[in-house]
Formats: sequence, structure tokens, C-alpha cells
Amino acid sequence: MPRNKFQTIIFTLLMTFFMVYVMICYNIALEMGSMKNQIFLLAFHEMIIMWPAAILIELLIGERLTMKLVKRIVTPVMEQPIFMILLISTMTVCVMCPIMSLIAVILFKNPGTEIVSVWINTVVFNFPMALFSQIFFVGPLIRMIFGILFKRETRKAVKIK
Repeated sequence: MPRNKFQTIIFTLLMTFFMVYVMICYNIALEMGSMKNQIFLLAFHEMIIMWPAAILIELLIGERLTMKLVKRIVTPVMEQPIFMILLISTMTVCVMCPIMSLIAVILFKNPGTEIVSVWINTVVFNFPMALFSQIFFVGPLIRMIFGILFKRETRKAVKIK
């Protein structure tokens, strides 16, 4: 996990890139009715807008709000690393999914006067996939990549303690 602002930014860049890409692919597949190879390339058209939006939202709102929610829930029993990882991942999805779904609805779904119902529908479809991806695929992958990138700093921090 990040230990300073630089690491937080790198972690956020990696996590948002992969989560946004997975969710865009998922939403395009829903729109097309099934998963197709072309979706992997089509997703990059929306990435241009959605990835920077996710980065800004996570750094300006998401991270702080997530940690406030986590601090309200944490008990001494939960302070084990796996519980903290799962709790932070879950709260991040709880914060980011509705916000990013709203942005996607406004930019890509042309909801007209049905914006609230289209947004709720989008959140209902996106939330399970976002949570599943965060806990079982993207989250572990990014923590592994992050651990490799910052291996020396992590070892030094452990030795100092």
C-alpha cells in the first residue's frame, strides 16, 4: 500500500486505469449484448475521458471519503491487513461507482429527462461488477504490481521499524 503522496499517485493511476478499462469494457458488452474482441479496442475511446475523471475524483474526493467511511467501521479485530484491504476496496467501490456511473450516463447514454432512472439502473448493473473486479482481479493485480515497483522502499520501511 502507498506510504507517501508519490506512491499514492502512482497507485491511483494504476488502479483507476485498470478499473476504468474493465468497467468500460463491461458497459460496452452490456450495450452490444455480448462480449466481443472489438470491445477491447473500443474501450480506449472512452478511456480518454473516463480515466482522467476517475483520477481527479479519486484524488480529490474518493480517497478522503473512503477513509472517513473506513474509520467509522474499523474495529480492533478488523485491523488485520486482509480486513483492511477488503474494507478499503469495498468502500472505494461504494464511493466511486455511483460517481463514475453518473459521469458515464451524462457523457455516453443521452438520458434526457430520465437521467435519475438511467443513473440508478447503471449503478445497479455496475456495482456488482466493480466490486467483483476490485476484490478478485484488479485490486490484487495492482497491489502485486505496486509491490514490485516499490519493493526496495517497502523493504527499507520494514527494516527501519
